[in-house]
Amino acid sequence: MALKAQVLYDFTAEPGNNELTVKEGETITITNQNIGGGWIEAQNSKGEIGLVPEDYIELGKTFPSFPGAGSTAPTPSVGNVASPDLSFFDAYAPASTPAQNQVDAGGLSPQTDTPDTPVSPYLSSPDEASNGNDPWSVWNTDPSGGSNNNWASNPEGTQTGKSAADPWGSISQGHPQAYQGPGAEDDEWDDEWDDMKSSGGYNESESGDSGAIQRGGAHASSMKISLNNRFPGFSKSGPELYLLCKQLTKGKDKLSIYMGEVGPVWSYPETQQDCVVADPKKGSKMYGLKSYIEYHITPSTTNRTVNHRYKHFDWLYERLLDKFGSAIPIPSLPDKQVTGRFEEEFIKMRMERLQGWMTRMCRHPVVSSSEVFQLFLTYKDEKDWKMGKRKAEKDETVGVMIFSTIEPEAPDLDPVEVEQKCEQFSRFTKAMDDGVKEILTVGHEHWKRCTGPLPKEYQRIGKAFQNLSSVFTSSGYQGESTLTDAMTAAGKTYEEIAQMVAEQPKKDLHFLMETNNEYKGLLGCFPDTIGVHKAAIDKVKEADKLVATSKITLQDKVTMAKRVSTMSYALQAEMNHFHNNRIYDYNRVMQLYLEEQVKFYETIAAKLRQAHSQFTTM
Repeated sequence: MALKAQVLYDFTAEPGNNELTVKEGETITITNQNIGGGWIEAQNSKGEIGLVPEDYIELGKTFPSFPGAGSTAPTPSVGNVASPDLSFFDAYAPASTPAQNQVDAGGLSPQTDTPDTPVSPYLSSPDEASNGNDPWSVWNTDPSGGSNNNWASNPEGTQTGKSAADPWGSISQGHPQAYQGPGAEDDEWDDEWDDMKSSGGYNESESGDSGAIQRGGAHASSMKISLNNRFPGFSKSGPELYLLCKQLTKGKDKLSIYMGEVGPVWSYPETQQDCVVADPKKGSKMYGLKSYIEYHITPSTTNRTVNHRYKHFDWLYERLLDKFGSAIPIPSLPDKQVTGRFEEEFIKMRMERLQGWMTRMCRHPVVSSSEVFQLFLTYKDEKDWKMGKRKAEKDETVGVMIFSTIEPEAPDLDPVEVEQKCEQFSRFTKAMDDGVKEILTVGHEHWKRCTGPLPKEYQRIGKAFQNLSSVFTSSGYQGESTLTDAMTAAGKTYEEIAQMVAEQPKKDLHFLMETNNEYKGLLGCFPDTIGVHKAAIDKVKEADKLVATSKITLQDKVTMAKRVSTMSYALQAEMNHFHNNRIYDYNRVMQLYLEEQVKFYETIAAKLRQAHSQFTTM
């Protein structure tokens, strides 16, 4: 029996990753659900076969097909949390699906070491380039000859890299919520990681934009997982695990949600936390054979600096994604690269983007107050770091079980009203994603024009004025000097304007582009978060039928509805958090952009007035 599915979001395959490009509304045939890591194998109407993120599709009916098609994925439960009884889904399960499986995912979560101490002197941040070219083109060039997030050379929709996830646009950069792999180049991972790599382990060229199985596989928990594979499409992140759990985890950390003026909101701390990422230093080990860059992070709460390398940021991202990804969009880290990773411009730009990522995490009340995030910012010594790291990696309240820690301080929500708000927010994020892509496209074009043809036009005007001045000087006419001096000065003014035009994008457009690129990645995470909520609502809609057939009890139905209400509170709190930050961020960046534009044109006007004043009226 062939299992059909409908595509919910556009997905464009990354070259060399055995992925399949699909479009929203397209019907595909599932050929293998045992891939794991959030991916399935599917075939399109053209007969092409490849991997597709399972959260991007909705499973449909089964139809006769060739043997081997339509196998289902295993259904894990997390940690020591009691597994839900899914026996009532038997009626919907394929006959060939096994009832019990067991998976050992222990090899997929390597233990990383503690931060190393740099041994080389401070590497200062460079001055900005002023040669009229895109200042980031030096470090954006990738080994394949392309470039990543290079505003001057990459039109929107052509850039590559995991942080540019775009489930709606013409180009998708992979599963937005899928962890991209630890990025195990030799200089970024220390001996504990290197010892665990097999001869077939992946290197940086494979992991930075790794294949689908690697991207999903690095996400798994280091534990024996008991599987109850009795419902097609059920996965570790599926809402059933939470909705039907007999006994929820009892922990001390509860996440409060209360009703504010705009609706459900997270409980915010009295003082917002912040941190500063600064002072990159180049370090080495193994007698200089391995090098790395280490950053100083200073949180506002302690003002005590801790040291971290990129791999530690990567570890933090993985932990946050595992723990909160079902309820809170966790944007990807800035891209890694091999070639030129120690060049000054790259170090400066990566530090700036790490700062932006950390600032966004600090501004989220749930993420910033979490134990793993506080460990990253405030660990005391190597022992404290290692113990905290291992504790975080054994955390069992991950995936959809994060909802078990949420306590709304209000009555249950109306599921119909919540579903309407969910659809409205989904449409908004898609429309905003289109708008952000338009700004990025226009920004790319304007940056290229400002650093290319436009300065040359001003230079040609300035050179033409000076050439004509030289001709006037050769006339030998008395009283010529006043005019020729004024024309020469006007020509030089236009040459100065040309230089200003070439340098201006770094002063204003750069920040506008960075903000929109950051939101592009953040918006790419929302389909997964919304998808979890929609799947939970669909399960509750089936409750009446299941009660009628004695598959579940009335109490089970009530419990499921109450837990969906909790998930709805979390989704609406996250929606309101997003809107609040969006309004703040765009007010800030537009003010900065326009202030710099005003300075730019006022300076040009002053230079032109000065040139104008040197000409006399007869």
